[in-house]
Amino acid sequence: MNLLLSAYDRAYQKAARPLLFKRSAYDSHLALMNWLERADSSRMLIGLCRIMRRATMIPDPVTVGGVALPNRVMIAAGLVKGFGFDDEGMAQTAVERGENIIPGWRSMPALAGVVEFGSFTRWPRTGNPGTVVWREVKTRSTQNRIGLKNPGAKAAAAFFASHKSDLPPIFGINIAVSPGVTERAQEKAEALESFSAFLEAAVQPSWFTLNLSCPNTEDDPRGHQTAEKAAELSGALVKLIASCGKSTPLWLKVSPCLSEAQYAALIEAASEHGVKAIIATNTLGQPSPDDPAITAGVGGGRLHIPALEACASLLKAKEAQSSTVDIVACGGILDGASLSDFTNIGASASQIWSALVYRGPLAAAVIASEHLQAKQPL
Repeated sequence: MNLLLSAYDRAYQKAARPLLFKRSAYDSHLALMNWLERADSSRMLIGLCRIMRRATMIPDPVTVGGVALPNRVMIAAGLVKGFGFDDEGMAQTAVERGENIIPGWRSMPALAGVVEFGSFTRWPRTGNPGTVVWREVKTRSTQNRIGLKNPGAKAAAAFFASHKSDLPPIFGINIAVSPGVTERAQEKAEALESFSAFLEAAVQPSWFTLNLSCPNTEDDPRGHQTAEKAAELSGALVKLIASCGKSTPLWLKVSPCLSEAQYAALIEAASEHGVKAIIATNTLGQPSPDDPAITAGVGGGRLHIPALEACASLLKAKEAQSSTVDIVACGGILDGASLSDFTNIGASASQIWSALVYRGPLAAAVIASEHLQAKQPL
């Protein structure tokens, strides 16, 4: 780890984090969103963010899921996904007024590197009311039930299209079907409309992700992640992308704690229909700290083992089926050692979210540096 990154890590652990943790997790989250919104409009701050990233992020290029990445640590979907709106008209009006409806779209890539934006649903969602983010410091975990709060795919696409020249060179877009939709035909229609919004706006991500899982909503779709559903949706989406003259790779995001048979079937469906990567995993639905009757998604330390087991099952199935689908690890990656747990079993790259809470805004650089340092021979 270089001297600048070491100094940053010590400063965050000894000074910044204790100060931030005097606030509740929810208040800290709101403060972060406010800062990101302001930072996006400051050329000076964006410039400083880029300088910090370039000075601290060690290149570790890898090609994953059809995408050439500068290093193997990305920011997961769930952070940069935007404000919620009551309806699509309000969201579109905000875009037309020039409002920043997706805080962090410029500042997070400048500071942290590769980011997956979203999840975006076909229609805007205001998310869940009340406190929706918690910390469990003892296990370095987070828990949230933000509830897919986002401006909707059409407004998000219009927003990105209006800022096309300032979009980062490499980014992903994560699309989820609206919670509560149970009819397969409606799920398919919503997914196609959401993807079409970005394709028609000529917003060109490096990859698209279809999110098959979201445990922090009123509809936990863990049991819905069947091979049949994955095959139908991914097949239709790959055809849609190709029909627009694009070759944008499609990734899937799945839940932890599925059966080995489910993971094997998902690998088979992904391989058959041209999916390039599977992100394992989303958060783990558990009783929320404030109301055990309500589910909230656990990330960070408590997710590490379930996510590792999911990756192992997927990689086992990949080998058995001679599949070329890459596995992207996501779950409890908080340091170089926890990243190595995934890369040692064959995961190609990783995504982080809770690490931003416990390791700070340069978490990706810190973790990547620790991982590379551990790989060096003594």
